[in-house]
Amino acid sequence: MQIRDLLFGRPLPTSDERAEHIGPAAGIPVFGLDALSSAAYGPEAALTLLIPLGISGVHFIGPITAAILILLIILYFSYSQTIEAYPHGGGSFTVAGENLGDHAGLLAAAALMIDYVLTAAVGISAGVGALISAAPKLQPHTLAICLVILVLLTVVNMRGVHDTGVVFLVPTYLFLGTLLVVIAIGLFHTVTSHGHPAPVVAPPKLPPAVAAVSLWLLLRVFSSGCTAMTGVEAVSNGVMAFRDPTTKNARRSLTVIIAFLVVLLAGIAALCRFYNVGATDPEGSGYQSVLSQLTSAVMGRGWFYDITIGSILLVLALSANTAFADFPRLTRAIALKGYLPHVFTLRGRRLLYSWGIYVLVALTGGLLILFGGVTDRLIPLYAIGAFMAFTLSQAGMVVHWRKQKGHGSGFRVFVNGLGAVATGLTTVVVLTTKFVEGAWVTALLIPCLILLMVAVHRHYRRVSQETTCPEPLQITNINPPIVIIPMDRWSRISAKALRFAMSISNDLQIVHVDSPDTDHGAEELALQWTDKILTPMRKAGLPDPKFIRLQSPYRTILMPVLDYILAEERSRPDRHIAVLVPELVVRHWWEALLHNQRSSLLKLLLLVRGSQRIVVINIPWYQE
Repeated sequence: MQIRDLLFGRPLPTSDERAEHIGPAAGIPVFGLDALSSAAYGPEAALTLLIPLGISGVHFIGPITAAILILLIILYFSYSQTIEAYPHGGGSFTVAGENLGDHAGLLAAAALMIDYVLTAAVGISAGVGALISAAPKLQPHTLAICLVILVLLTVVNMRGVHDTGVVFLVPTYLFLGTLLVVIAIGLFHTVTSHGHPAPVVAPPKLPPAVAAVSLWLLLRVFSSGCTAMTGVEAVSNGVMAFRDPTTKNARRSLTVIIAFLVVLLAGIAALCRFYNVGATDPEGSGYQSVLSQLTSAVMGRGWFYDITIGSILLVLALSANTAFADFPRLTRAIALKGYLPHVFTLRGRRLLYSWGIYVLVALTGGLLILFGGVTDRLIPLYAIGAFMAFTLSQAGMVVHWRKQKGHGSGFRVFVNGLGAVATGLTTVVVLTTKFVEGAWVTALLIPCLILLMVAVHRHYRRVSQETTCPEPLQITNINPPIVIIPMDRWSRISAKALRFAMSISNDLQIVHVDSPDTDHGAEELALQWTDKILTPMRKAGLPDPKFIRLQSPYRTILMPVLDYILAEERSRPDRHIAVLVPELVVRHWWEALLHNQRSSLLKLLLLVRGSQRIVVINIPWYQE
C-alpha cells in the first residue's frame, strides 16, 4: 500500500458516491461542529468585553444570551424551510442568486467564503486556547500547535465525508456528554443551594469595575456573543451529502444541532451567573477559558476535568471541519456559474472537490500566522460574513415563497421574513460595533472578492464569445503547415522530430542558432547535413528541407529562434506554422536538473507571444 493511500485512503470510483453519503448521526459532527463548538468561544467572547464591569458584568450574560437564543430559534425555523425548498443544497449563494439576482448572490458568496475561512481559523485557535488554559506552559507555542492541527485536519478531511464523519463521532458526542453533565450537575447544585452553589475549585476573582454599563457596551457584547450562531447554515449548504431521504435527514441533523446548542448556551450562561465565572485576559499569564473555570467549579480538577478539557480541545480544533465540508461545495457552486476558476468543480481521488480544500488550508494557515493563532484577535473579524449571508438567504427565501403562492406560503413568508429582519438588524449591530476592532477588514475584503469573481466571469464570457463557432466546418484553403524544427545537433531525438515533420508537410525548416558557445554544434550539423538528412530524403523523392543558421551575438539560444518564428508567421499570412519541439524525457525527476530546460521555455514563450496560426507540437524522446 502506498503512503498516499494510507494517509488519504484508496481512490474512489464515481460509482461509490452513494457510499460516501451520511446519515443524521454523522451529519452532526460533519456539519454541526462549528455551531456546537461556538458554545465554547461565543460566551467567552461576550464575557471578555464585560471584564471592565467586574463582577456586575456577569449578571448581563443571561439577558444577552436570551436575545441570542431567540435569534437562533428564528434561524432554525428559517433554515428548516430552506432545506425543504432546496433539497439539492440551498446555501446563501444559491438562494440569493436565484431570487434576488446575481449581485446579491455574489455578495452572499463573498461573505460566506470569508466566514468559512474564519470558521476554520477561529475553531483551531479556540481549541488551542482551551489546551493552553489547562497547560499554560504551552502558550509560547500557540501558533505552532495551531498549524500542526491544521495539517492533521487536512489529512483527515482529504479522506472524504464518510470517513471524516466516523472519525469525528466520538469527540463530538464526548464533548456534548461531558458539557451536559457539567451543566446538569451545576444546575442541580444551584437549585439545592438556593442559587448560591459552592465551587469545588473557586474561579479567579473578578476584578473591580473600571467602567459603567452602557448601551454601546451591551451591543458590543451581543455582537461578540453572536459568533455562537456561525455554522447554522452549514446543513442547508450540504443537503446532498446526506443519504436518502436527504431532506428529512438534513432537517433531523439541523434540529439536533440547534437543540444541543440552545441547551449549551443557556446552561453556560446560567452557570456563569451563579458561579460568578467571568473571562480572563487571553494574553495574560493566568489565562483560563470560561469552560475550564466552569468545569473546575462544578466538578473539580480530577479525571473528569481532564476528559472535558480534552474533548473541548478536540471539538474546537475539529470544528474547522464545517469549513472543510462546506467551503469546497460553495466554491464549486460559484465556479459552476463561472465566477471562480473551473478547477473548483473537479473532484479528486476521494470524490472531494479538492481544490476548494487546498485554497481553504492556504488561507486559514495565512490567517493563523498573521494573527498569531489568538482567538480574541480573530473574533472581531468573525460573524459579519455569516450574518450577511443569513440575511441574504432569508430575504431570498421570502421572494421564493412569494413566487410559489401555494398553501401555507403566507406563513413561510412570515418566518423567513422575520429571519431576514432579525439577521439584518444583527448584521448592522455587528458591523457597527466591531468595525474599528477589525470588522473593517472583512467589510473591505467582501467587495474585493466580488470584483475578483466578476473579473473571472468576464474572462470566461469573453473566452466563450471568442471561441463560439456558429459556422459549419470550412473545408476550403487547407494547406499543409510550414514546419519549423529547432535543432542543436543531429541525434535520435532530432531524427524522430524530422520523421514526424515529413508526415505532415513537405515545407520543412531546420533552425540552428550559431553562437560563440555552440559553434562546434553548428559545424558538426553542417557536416552531417548532406549525409544524414539530404541524401535519404532525395532518395525517397522528397523535397530538400531548408537549413536556417541564425546568429546570436548575445549568446542566447531561445530569442533568435522565437524572433525567426514570429517573423515567418507575419510574412506568410496564408499558412499555419507548426513548431516541433524535440525534448528528452528522463526516467527520474532529479535527472531533469542535469539538462537545460530550453524546450520547456521555448514552448512557454511561443504560447505567450504566439498567435492563432502558430501550433506547438511536443516531440518527446523517452530515455530507456
